[in-house]
Amino acid sequence: MSNNLQQYINMTPRHTPLLPFALITSLFLMWGLANNMTDTLLAAFKRIMSMTDYQTAFVQYAFYGAYFCLAIPAAILIKKFTYKAGVLIGLGLFIAGALLFYPASQTMVYSHFLTALFILAGGLSILETTANPYIIAMGPEETGTRRLNFAQSFNPIGSIIGVLLSKFFILSNLNQADAAQRAAMSPEQLQAIQAEELGAVMGPYVGVAFFLLALWLAIAFTKMPKASDEDDNIDFISAFRRLIRRPHYVWAVVAQFFYVGAQIGVWSFTIRYVMQELKLNEDQAASYYLAALILFLASRFACTFLMRFIEPRRLLLAMALLAMAFTAGVIFGRGQTAVYALVAISACMSLMFPTIYGLGLRGLGQDTKIGGSGLIMAILGGAVLTGLQGKVSDLTGSIHYAFFVPLFCFAVVAFYGFAARRLRVQAA
Repeated sequence: MSNNLQQYINMTPRHTPLLPFALITSLFLMWGLANNMTDTLLAAFKRIMSMTDYQTAFVQYAFYGAYFCLAIPAAILIKKFTYKAGVLIGLGLFIAGALLFYPASQTMVYSHFLTALFILAGGLSILETTANPYIIAMGPEETGTRRLNFAQSFNPIGSIIGVLLSKFFILSNLNQADAAQRAAMSPEQLQAIQAEELGAVMGPYVGVAFFLLALWLAIAFTKMPKASDEDDNIDFISAFRRLIRRPHYVWAVVAQFFYVGAQIGVWSFTIRYVMQELKLNEDQAASYYLAALILFLASRFACTFLMRFIEPRRLLLAMALLAMAFTAGVIFGRGQTAVYALVAISACMSLMFPTIYGLGLRGLGQDTKIGGSGLIMAILGGAVLTGLQGKVSDLTGSIHYAFFVPLFCFAVVAFYGFAARRLRVQAA
């Protein structure tokens, strides 16, 4: 991997040193860790607090709602100041939100956990708004999509670490009493069990916070490329007018909204789906989620390599169509075969976020940072569409039918892959 890293460093301006590049790339790993630890909380809270699928989806409303709310402030921040300032503020909120899991575990109130997640994810929104365009700016525009795919390849490494932390420190410590058994317990007995379970939820987040503090200090005391605009005036109205006249950008925002909705929906319901199909508990089912992330990681590196030979939009279209086929297998299949199809979807999703992001930002010039914030705001799809998926599951009584939501989402991504070149020509 060191040779590949050096290759991508060589694409950056000669004055860009290795250490700042490596530190920014490490951020991709850290928000992957946070994202996928959060996905496992849906299964955890469903068990701990006897919730419906829709109620557990409020975890994603809090998490991805913060992305929507903080993306524009993040763009303003890095336009008026520097990328380094955005990174430090984003990491600071990440640390604060993770530490707030401790008081939430003491009060044992669901909304307090959601508040902590909102603050944590607000920090991630700033980090993503900062780091994604920064990586693209570190070299020629024509190789920006491939460079971003490389940096994003470290994201699933963090995802795997996050699932391992959840599997061994959260899910394995859940009491296996179901909702009916918990309803029959005395208030004191139930509270004692929940206190122990919520303490297990808290532990990994607080531990990660201390590691992030060390990373914050490393970045704070490292000389980073300034990379801020000489003109710090921000005219949102003019920028918005220019952006909406670029069809390739507008459709990139739409595609990103639906892609993130598909990704978060698929991963959020993986553990529940495996539990139902294979009659496993949360800890055992998490092994299949982990396998999906490992496949996601391997596919990310493979797709980054293939982009040397295959145009990114064509690869995006092929993977979206394949994802639709596997999702149909999840809806209509049963047992081990359906579970394998569910895991295989992750291989198809691996290139989608950075590819849509890179294609959408091409040619935006002075509007790149504001445009980037729009693509980060599109992450709201992870909240809206995951909630819809939970509602479908509750109303139909079948988690299989809930996967019609990501099936439609992948169809939108496929359309963008098919039309991207024509949209780009229209924008020229």
